[in-house]
Amino acid sequence: MKKRVLNASLVLVAAVMLAVFAFYVRVGATADAVVVLRTSGMTCGSCVGKVTKALQGEKGVVATEVDLEGGVVIAGYDSKQVAPERLAQTVAATGFGSTVQAVLTPEQFRTIVGRNIGAQAAAGGCCGSRGCGGK
Repeated sequence: MKKRVLNASLVLVAAVMLAVFAFYVRVGATADAVVVLRTSGMTCGSCVGKVTKALQGEKGVVATEVDLEGGVVIAGYDSKQVAPERLAQTVAATGFGSTVQAVLTPEQFRTIVGRNIGAQAAAGGCCGSRGCGGK
């Protein structure tokens, strides 16, 4: 009997934890806006990684893409958690010039580009002795 109560308690705790985690992931993974940042100074895949890591560290950022050759950074984010200007500041803090070029809905982004945000892979590479963004 004691074992049954313990097992039932463990199952209940696991179910509650899974429900809380599922709710957190669902709420945390909602992008209701897409910001396009005009970014300068990126020269390689290492720069892409640096910018991507910084943006993904921001609360509310769901997906990021970096177009190295075009000098554009795109981020899907929850507008209730972070402002587009804050995302530009985050990129600038990594050593690259960055300004907000446009703010779109995910639907507008899909219409313009023909795919969902985050469906593009980042390119690789290395800056060599110059480093990324002068840092």
